[in-house]
Amino acid sequence: MERNLTADQLALFEKEFASNPQYRVMQNAVTQTPVNSIALDRQVVTSMDHSVSNLLDDWKVTNQKKSGRCWLFAGLNLLRAGAAEKLGVKDFEFSQNYLLFWDKFERSNFFLEAIIETADRDADDRTVAHLLSDPIGDGGQWNMFVALVRKHGLVPKSAMPETESSSSTGQLNDVLRKLLRQGARDLRALDGAEARRERKREILVGVHRALSIHLGTPPQKFLWQWKDTDKGFHRDGWTTPTEFAAEYVQLPVDEYVCVVHDPRPTSPVGKTFTVDFLGNVIDAPPVVYLNVEIDLMKQLTQDAIVGGEPVWFGCDVGKQMNLELGFWDAKLYDYEAVYDTEFTLDKAERLIHHETLMTHAMLFTGVDVVDGKPRRWRVENSWGDEKADSGFWTMNDSWYGEHVFEIAVRRSALPAELQARLNDEPIVLPAWDPMGALAH
Repeated sequence: MERNLTADQLALFEKEFASNPQYRVMQNAVTQTPVNSIALDRQVVTSMDHSVSNLLDDWKVTNQKKSGRCWLFAGLNLLRAGAAEKLGVKDFEFSQNYLLFWDKFERSNFFLEAIIETADRDADDRTVAHLLSDPIGDGGQWNMFVALVRKHGLVPKSAMPETESSSSTGQLNDVLRKLLRQGARDLRALDGAEARRERKREILVGVHRALSIHLGTPPQKFLWQWKDTDKGFHRDGWTTPTEFAAEYVQLPVDEYVCVVHDPRPTSPVGKTFTVDFLGNVIDAPPVVYLNVEIDLMKQLTQDAIVGGEPVWFGCDVGKQMNLELGFWDAKLYDYEAVYDTEFTLDKAERLIHHETLMTHAMLFTGVDVVDGKPRRWRVENSWGDEKADSGFWTMNDSWYGEHVFEIAVRRSALPAELQARLNDEPIVLPAWDPMGALAH
């Protein structure tokens, strides 16, 4: 075939399509009906329901609304069940807005420090270009969540409730991007660490002001009192966010580590990795993860749930997903039948060729175990309670293997040899590597 598409070649493509009655039937269907309605495999759907053998959730789901805070919601959802039990209440929420404020402020500082570190490089250097492409998005990873809790503590939702801009972050992010890219220009034009750090302080004053206008001012102390489910009144008195977190976080978040499934040939199993310029809090432990086989990741997830603990995880949420039903299955949609085309990229090849990356974080709250193996998983999403099973989704195990990338588990849950590997110096991946994607 010639490099250029000639008129004769174009005619052949049209002839091939027109000569097949099946294609014309499918054209008639797809031009009038959403393709997912046609491709949906009813056999998969009718084989699924939302029941599981091991169920942890008896609470209501949360709603991140028009924001990319899923990783914060999933982290706080992991912690809130223990807090609700200690408080003697049915449902409890930590303030997601509080952590959003501090993530935005800390990440602004992290970005500006990265700009200072790379100030001697050209603006079109690939790392600098990557930093400038999205200096202040909403997304994040587990280690970034832990860094915020460790440094800033937590507050109840009543102490810093949602605002218009925490629930819909578009305008806030727009002004922050302007401030930070403008600040990057100024920092790159200056000489010397002292001048750059003084300008950085001035930039951060503006960032703090914008955050306070949009999100409110984070409380340094607040009076904490509440009523339990029996209407008993309690008052802890004045407390700080770090004191509140120390009192009501029942899980040792510092003991949790990230394990991932990265099947690319360049990512050996049993090795630790980090991603250049990935993080939010300067001087916090770096974002490090351990690469393991998918079967071990599933077993760790199952063991935690059976043992009574939900599991934070990150995945590529939009693949083979039905929003109304709240189902995921690796073969939920039969696109090959619709297009008469094979789709043959495996998980590793999808990572290599930019067809997948981690896009969303949620919480495993149940597992259906048959003969010791997981059959399907129950998931607490943060998209409200109008879809799925009052906001709780169901994932067939086939989908876990293909589209789940990361979980947070206790270090002690890992086999001894893998616990030892966590002490190794991590392999540094470039800033644009897909395993550095931020769940949103």
